[in-house]
Amino acid sequence: MADEKPSVLIIGGLGYIGRFLALHIHKNNLASEVRLVDKVLPQLAWLAPEFSEACSQDKFMQADASRTGASPPSVPSGSKAVPCIWALRHVLAHPNWWYLLTLIASFVDGLARIFDRADGKQWDYVFNCGGETRYSQEDEVYKLRSLNLSLAVGREAAQRKVKAFVELSTGMIYKSDSSPSKEGDKLKPWSKIAVFKLQAEEELAKIEGLNLIIVRLPHVYGPYASQWVATALCMARVYQHLESEMKWLWTKDLRTNTAHITDVTRALWDITAWYEAGKKNWDEASMGKVPTFNVVDKGATCQGTLANIIGEVFKIETGFQGQLISTFARLNLDSVVDDVNDEVLGPWADLLQAAEITRPGPLSPFMEKELLKDTDLSMNADRLDNLLGFKYEHPTMTRELIEEVIESYKKMNWWP
Repeated sequence: MADEKPSVLIIGGLGYIGRFLALHIHKNNLASEVRLVDKVLPQLAWLAPEFSEACSQDKFMQADASRTGASPPSVPSGSKAVPCIWALRHVLAHPNWWYLLTLIASFVDGLARIFDRADGKQWDYVFNCGGETRYSQEDEVYKLRSLNLSLAVGREAAQRKVKAFVELSTGMIYKSDSSPSKEGDKLKPWSKIAVFKLQAEEELAKIEGLNLIIVRLPHVYGPYASQWVATALCMARVYQHLESEMKWLWTKDLRTNTAHITDVTRALWDITAWYEAGKKNWDEASMGKVPTFNVVDKGATCQGTLANIIGEVFKIETGFQGQLISTFARLNLDSVVDDVNDEVLGPWADLLQAAEITRPGPLSPFMEKELLKDTDLSMNADRLDNLLGFKYEHPTMTRELIEEVIESYKKMNWWP
C-alpha cells in the first residue's frame, strides 16, 4: 500500500549515528519494522536510558557485516575457468578445504541472516552507519571494517532490490580548502578514514541495480558524543584542573565544520524519503548519477568557535600557538602529538580517580595525529537546502549545546 511505512535496516545500529537514527525513527513512528545490526552487544555499547526502546533487544541482531560477503579469490591471468568454478578448484586444492568451504558458507549465511526477514519481504531502506571510526589505524583495518563492509552490504542490497541504500561518508574526502566544498568539488582525502570512504563511494557506484545515496558528514556532535568534540572537552577539563591556558595549533580560522546529531539523523531520513518519492529536481546531467549530499550546519565552525565556547564554559584562557611553534609542529607532528598526550593523560587519570569513576565510557583526552593536521574541513550544504528545503534545528554550535553535551556525560557518570 502507498501509505505503508517503510521497513528499515541499520548496519552499525549501535554506533553513535546509528543509535540516534533509530531514536529518531522510534520517536516519530516512521517505520513499520526496524532492525539494528552491530558487532557490539547493547550491554557493552554505553547506551543511555533514552535508547532503551529504540534499541531494544527485539530490534537488535549481533553480527559483524565486515566479515561477511568476502570477495572470492581472483582468477589468475590466462585462466579460462569460469570464476566460481576456478574458486571451487582453488578451495578444494587447499589442505584445509573443508574448513574453507565452511568459512565461505558462513560468510554467505551471515549476509542472508542480516537481510532476511520473517515475512520473506525485503527491507525498504538500508542505512550503512557502520565502519571503522577510530583514527590512525593500519590500512588493512579500514579495508576490512569499512571498505569490505560497505561493498558486502551494498551488493546484497542491490541483489535484493532494496529501495534506498544510504552510505555514510565524510567531508574529509574533499581537498582541504577554507572555502566550503560542494558535492562536485575536487576530492583529495586527507585522513585514512576518508581514503577508504572514497574508495567505498566509487566502488558502490559501480554496483548494478544499487539504489545508492551518499551522505558526507563533518564532525558530528551532540549528547554522548565520543570523538572530536569529546576530545577537546576532555582536554579542556584537564587544563581547567591544571589552571593552565589551553592553546591550539595553527589558527583560529582553521575550518572544523560541524553538524548536530539530531540534524544529521533528520537529514538522513528526509533524504531517503525524498529519494524513494522520485528524487524531485535531481538533475543527473549536472549533479551526477548518484545522489550525493553534504550535511553541515550553517555556523562555519572553526577552531576559534570551539575555543571561545570552551573558554566560556570552563572559565579558562584559550588561545593559539604562534607561527614559530606551528611551523615546528608541521615538521614534527609525531613528537608534538606525543608531548600533548603526555601532558594530559596523567591528569585525566587523576581526575577520574578523584571522582571515583572506574568506567569512564568512551571519553578520553587522547589526541590523534590525524585530528591535529593543518587541514580544513569546510563543506557547503546548499544542495540539501535547495532540493529538500531542509531546515536545521541547530544551525550553529553554541555554548548551550556544548553544556548539554557535558551534562550528558555527567548523566552517564563519565565526567570527572
